Amino acid sequence: MKIGILTSGGDCPGLNAVIRAIVRKCDQLGVEAFGIMNGWKGIFDESYKPLNLNNIAGIINKGGTILGTARFSPFQEKNGEETLVHKISKEGFDCIIAIGGEGSLHIAHKAQELGINVVGVPKTIDNDIWGTDYTFGFDTAVGIATEAIDRLHSTAESHHRIMILEVMGRHAGWIALYSGIAGGADVVIIPEVKSKISDVIEILKSRYKRGKIFSIIVIAEGATFSKEELDTSKKQSHFDDFGRERLGGIGNFLAEEVERITGFETRATILGHVQRGGVPSAFDRILGTRLGIYSAEMAAEKKFGRMAVLKGDKVTDIPISDSVGKLKTVDMEMYEIAQVFFK
Repeated sequence: MKIGILTSGGDCPGLNAVIRAIVRKCDQLGVEAFGIMNGWKGIFDESYKPLNLNNIAGIINKGGTILGTARFSPFQEKNGEETLVHKISKEGFDCIIAIGGEGSLHIAHKAQELGINVVGVPKTIDNDIWGTDYTFGFDTAVGIATEAIDRLHSTAESHHRIMILEVMGRHAGWIALYSGIAGGADVVIIPEVKSKISDVIEILKSRYKRGKIFSIIVIAEGATFSKEELDTSKKQSHFDDFGRERLGGIGNFLAEEVERITGFETRATILGHVQRGGVPSAFDRILGTRLGIYSAEMAAEKKFGRMAVLKGDKVTDIPISDSVGKLKTVDMEMYEIAQVFFK
């Protein structure tokens, strides 16, 4: 049996742990493993790399992906479907293990519908893939964001400032909520809840009256405010290769508004890609390893069209189609519990 392994979409801490585990399990099973370079684009470029115990040694603690990645969809290319089927058949892959997020798994599902044997491994720091309790990369991102909040506390308290931290989270505010709770933030703003700047101002003024002359606000990049509070005439939209709007900057907007309305000195920090880089946490290394081993077993057992997921403390699998078109957003019960601290 010959399998191809690809990593697609944004990079993520723990990807190399998954690749390493797949190759180790394939070696045990007597299965050939090849890396497909730069995601789905590597199939079109016929860019492949044999993977063995030697070239995956020592990568479990490395961030990023040794296979490279790209935001590339075969189905947006001219004659993309025919080319994808032809190239995979030409190379003789019996299965493609696709490690990716929402967009990448959607491509995997469409490839399966074309008759290509696919096994999915969900990946994203946003933790928003439906069907799995946690995705690897999330724990690392939360740890980095929490450390950033801890460091911002020092400056906020010393200079009596409002400090705003913008973290990633397009449609789901998991990173903002978890890091906000762990870091002791005073306000957390997530995409699932349309917020009002006036409500944020009320909290800040209430804290000031209690003698709290500094505050920490954590906001997810995909958060929105009430339309009457936004000047949409200045907004410029940019889109990636998956057709998704490029985000970033909502923290700066909020900082300007808070300072304009309250007069409190306010600064914004956009954490950006720092959340996706660096060494993965122990949790993400272990979860990535478990998902990698399980996905290799799925390929060997011909459990195609399915993806490995974490349910409770058990790794199992579900149809990729179950996850496509859905998002796992923040549990509102947990958000309400967190509101106890955001005052």
